[in-house]
Amino acid sequence: MSPFDTFILQFPHEVQVILNSIRTLVHQVCPEVTEKMAYGIPTFVYHGNLVHMSAYKKHIGFYPGADGIAAFESELQDYVHAKGSVQFPLNKPIPYALIQRMIEYRVQQNTR
Repeated sequence: MSPFDTFILQFPHEVQVILNSIRTLVHQVCPEVTEKMAYGIPTFVYHGNLVHMSAYKKHIGFYPGADGIAAFESELQDYVHAKGSVQFPLNKPIPYALIQRMIEYRVQQNTR
């Protein structure tokens, strides 16, 4: 079992489902992506770090970098976010379409 899998398995089932859904989405958007643990959290790599993700007691942390946040600032107004991160609350639907667009944006950035 990979460290990535071990990380995901430490969370309750419903959180595992979300993390695995994001993982699947990253692989669908960028089939060439590789996985590693960096900064203690799951990291997707494609021509450098692409995005990171994590889970916490009340939210999913998604880390598309500062440019990834800035590019989607208007769509992130309903979420706690900072320079390179956004928090998606576990008590609300996860915005997978937004996450997909953020991943697509990061792929374009990393392949320039």
